Amino acid sequence: MLLYAFSISATSHCHAQTANEEKTLRVATFNVSLNRSREGRLTADLRTDNVQAKKVASIIRTVRPDILLMNEFDYDATGESIQLFRTRFLQAAADETHPITYPYAFSSSVNTGVPSGHDFEHNGSSDGPGDSYGYGKFPGQYGMVVLSMFPIERDKVRTFQNLLWKNMPDAAIPMDPVSKQPWYSADAWNVFRLSSKSHWDIPVNVNGKILHVLASHPTPPAFDGPEDRNGKRNHDEIRLWAEYLSNKSADWLVDDQGHSGGLPDTESFVILGDQNADPIDGNSHNNAIQQLLNHQRVNSTFVPGSEGATEATELQAGANLRQSGIARSDTADFSDGEVGNLRVDYVLPSSDWTVVDGGVFWPATNNALADAIDCSDHRLVWLDLDSE
Repeated sequence: MLLYAFSISATSHCHAQTANEEKTLRVATFNVSLNRSREGRLTADLRTDNVQAKKVASIIRTVRPDILLMNEFDYDATGESIQLFRTRFLQAAADETHPITYPYAFSSSVNTGVPSGHDFEHNGSSDGPGDSYGYGKFPGQYGMVVLSMFPIERDKVRTFQNLLWKNMPDAAIPMDPVSKQPWYSADAWNVFRLSSKSHWDIPVNVNGKILHVLASHPTPPAFDGPEDRNGKRNHDEIRLWAEYLSNKSADWLVDDQGHSGGLPDTESFVILGDQNADPIDGNSHNNAIQQLLNHQRVNSTFVPGSEGATEATELQAGANLRQSGIARSDTADFSDGEVGNLRVDYVLPSSDWTVVDGGVFWPATNNALADAIDCSDHRLVWLDLDSE
């Protein structure tokens, strides 16, 4: 496992004032779609005035979160791509938004693109992107990054990249509907990792209070067959955090550092990420995201929304008109013919936090910032939290 977490010397600006002066904490998640089809391509793009990266940075500089998880930011072990993004795009504003500096960053290796040597897809080959521990064309594709205004306690970070799916009690084992046997062979199942990217517990010191940033990006419950292998994996990837919050002594929850157990009841946390699961619509299991929304330790009462999502449903129609969920809370703009827009990106704090405000960055078409959102099919989701 490779990881990096480092700081830079600079003045940090929160969404209103400096970190120490600001009462509320703004936390956000954003699937930025800064993934590329070839290893090293993102780094090369970030050395240029890349239009997509400029738009992503413009959105971040507008919302100005204190802590931010970026999904789908290709991982490189050197950390150069994150340094480029911070210095050339976030700190060097080229529009009406103000520069923003994140002194602290964390990233680590993920399962996407890591060869397994097994035919996970049952297509006669064991070297395709779907045969990796997480779907990807190269190691690190669709990676994750956490940016923070506050110090990250690197020596206490827990990662669960290597946790085996078979070790989860009552795992949702995919079954071949024809043979009625497990979809994965015994050899494949014995090495199959639960997390399609990784699951991270990153302690952040927010003015003396430790906030555990629980970051992940479960696989989409799609791109499979009647065995529903991705849908079941999505369910259990989400379940990992539910178990982590429920059982501090779980001996099967072994992190990459060799420590077992979940998060003690006294600890404060926020769950961040593209969970690829809508509470009502879409292809995810009916209770997938409810495992977190209904968890006794999670404060999920505030549902962020936007005018742009409501407008998009009306303008795009199609599958959106067949949905039952509230359009205002959608966070991703998917195919209007088949899937429609969904709520799949979440900021879920522990119950010791009061949600003061929040939203989804999805401006209506008459907004001057509306032309920035085509940088990704997901939208930035944020909450303002108060622990007092």
